[in-house]
Amino acid sequence: MSADVPLASGKSEIFEIVLKFMPDWVQVPVLCLIVAAVLFSWGLKLKRWIAGRRGASAGAPVQMAAQHGQGRGADYLGAYAPQQAQQPRQPSGADFLGAYAPQQQPQRDGSA
Repeated sequence: MSADVPLASGKSEIFEIVLKFMPDWVQVPVLCLIVAAVLFSWGLKLKRWIAGRRGASAGAPVQMAAQHGQGRGADYLGAYAPQQAQQPRQPSGADFLGAYAPQQQPQRDGSA
């Protein structure tokens, strides 16, 4: 292995140079703020991951943002898709006849 190869990335070298230009009394608070921001972001990711796991185990629907051009799940189910709610039936003349409406005849299946 060659000793000429730097082990630090370009971003870390830039970070060190910027940090060296700061006064000593500013360096520690800046480092603490950066560490706190990283820990906070990890905490948010962990919170979302736990919420997703709880939702999956409880059978709760997952909230996902729909992508452009993406249909609903029922669009791809075909015959297994839930049926659309039926429109309310329009009243006919027999609905207003009350006791004078013709009675429904029982259907005979002809097996007698």
